[in-house]
Amino acid sequence: MTPFADVLPPEMARAVPLLAGTLTVSGLALLFVRNVELRRRWRTWCVTALIVCGTLGFGAPGAALFAAGLAVVGSVEYVRLVGLRRADGAVLLSAGVLLPLIAWLRPGLLTLPAAGVLLCAAALPPLVGQDVVHGAGRAARTTFGLIWLPVALTGLVSLGDLAIAICVSVAFADVGGWCGGRALGRSGPLGRPLSALSPAKTWGGVVGSAALSGVALWAMDAWTPLRWLAVLCGCALGDLLESMIKRNAGVKDAGRWLPGFGGCWTASTPFS
Repeated sequence: MTPFADVLPPEMARAVPLLAGTLTVSGLALLFVRNVELRRRWRTWCVTALIVCGTLGFGAPGAALFAAGLAVVGSVEYVRLVGLRRADGAVLLSAGVLLPLIAWLRPGLLTLPAAGVLLCAAALPPLVGQDVVHGAGRAARTTFGLIWLPVALTGLVSLGDLAIAICVSVAFADVGGWCGGRALGRSGPLGRPLSALSPAKTWGGVVGSAALSGVALWAMDAWTPLRWLAVLCGCALGDLLESMIKRNAGVKDAGRWLPGFGGCWTASTPFS
């Protein structure tokens, strides 16, 4: 039994000491490491852990607020990256706010007809604006943005109590990818790039992500083979897809919201 067991839901009672212990140990280790980037990332992780636990600790309402916040900030970055117009961005921002609220208050409305409404909303701005030249591309990019950000992040609300375990395992997967890339991805088979889309990401990083995400799910008493595989594949493919979009936009970072991580969208993509 943890000291939080009587005041927090079981999943949160397991997450708080796990995150606090990990951040404390890593913070002490950083006292002996002169790496400005690592220290910046550690500070960002501390703030992020407080936000995640502080919102998801309130259950569905907190998850809706957290998902909406990520969706809005991520959508702003995405609109800038892919060159959408204000009307297209308004569709993304509106969905980013409304979908998590609907998942909390009226989850029964999230049906197949609702998906049709989203598709129509994505196509509406270029149709109304009679954009003959760029209309199809705008509609396609907006549709992808809707699926990748508001729709995917709304899943945090639908996950219920499992949301905190998924968030923690994704965070550990990110750390594991960094550690594995440097410890195992220097040479040999594990040093091979995962994809030409992001040469810095190696198979050694995938091994590290697999190890630490599995440990996190086990520590949260949420491990299943399918869940672990979903987290691992979501993180790896999300990173590569994000790299593809950033390369197309000719930028290194999606934004500057989170020091050391290159933007809120960069941090939120694995959640999808």
